[in-house]
Amino acid sequence: MTFIDRAVIRVTAGTGGSGAESFRREMFVPRGGPDGGDGGHGGSIYVRADSQLSTLLDYQYRTHFKAPRGQHGQGSNRTGRSGEDIYLPVPLGTEVRDHASGELLKEVLRPADVVLVAKGGRGGRGNARFATPTHQAPREWERGEEGQDRTIELVLKLIADVGLLGQPNAGKSTLLSVVSAARPKIADYPFTTLEPQLGVVALPDSRSFVMADIPGIIEGAHRGKGLGDKFLQHVERTRVLALLVPLDADDPQAVYDLLRREAAAYDPALAGKPHIVVFTKLDLLPSAATVPLLHAPEALDVLAISAVARRGLDEIKERLWQLVTEARTLAADFDAGVP
Repeated sequence: MTFIDRAVIRVTAGTGGSGAESFRREMFVPRGGPDGGDGGHGGSIYVRADSQLSTLLDYQYRTHFKAPRGQHGQGSNRTGRSGEDIYLPVPLGTEVRDHASGELLKEVLRPADVVLVAKGGRGGRGNARFATPTHQAPREWERGEEGQDRTIELVLKLIADVGLLGQPNAGKSTLLSVVSAARPKIADYPFTTLEPQLGVVALPDSRSFVMADIPGIIEGAHRGKGLGDKFLQHVERTRVLALLVPLDADDPQAVYDLLRREAAAYDPALAGKPHIVVFTKLDLLPSAATVPLLHAPEALDVLAISAVARRGLDEIKERLWQLVTEARTLAADFDAGVP
């Protein structure tokens, strides 16, 4: 399935039905009063989170959604039928923005989240509404209001506990494939990962967390160079970052500094997330050699693994679980207002 994380669509709510001008016509009632009913309301359009979706692909092929209009009022004080509301399903983690102003309308983060994006027009009043003791045969009636018409932008930001950041061919996809059931594309050339991949990492005692493999980061990624700028948005919501530094790199310190610099340039808050350093490709290190020293004072840990040789995997999963648990606890306390 193609991964689509942005879509611009037009939403047009239904117009309200007009009120009716009608008077009672009954046998033996020479002067029937007004009985024109109100028009029905136009259908509204909502965006609703759907946990079964993982992409905005559906909105690449259809870009205009229009809700039905309300029916006109009728005689005998019959109100017109209201137009059906439309619900547009999107994946969890989708931001809904007004395209013209860029205003964030809402983020849908839970399955029950719904946001109104286009309100249906109100139905017009029929002439029965205008009757008064001194105005007993009104011919006034109202047209239905136009429904809201706007263009919105949907921006998907994946929700994961751990985000893997690294340069192309740093071993992110290989690591994800051996610690989860995800099967990202793996090859020996740069940018084999063209879209974010999610995997559930399972541990003993029914513990688990979600890990995201983000396409490779190169220098200038925050300015749109390579694929990094397009996908750095997907680590904004991660709780913990794992910065991958391959042991076959010419200068591991420079690689680490680059990843930190690009994250900070994209969003200072991203650089402030808790992170660990993961040396990858431990199997390429000569047996007598040691892991190089790294100046990473803000890193919470420095680990070395070989995904291919299955070395160090249990240790990194347990360490990440510990950090994810701490981050979840802090987030829960914050939501509950605990100081």
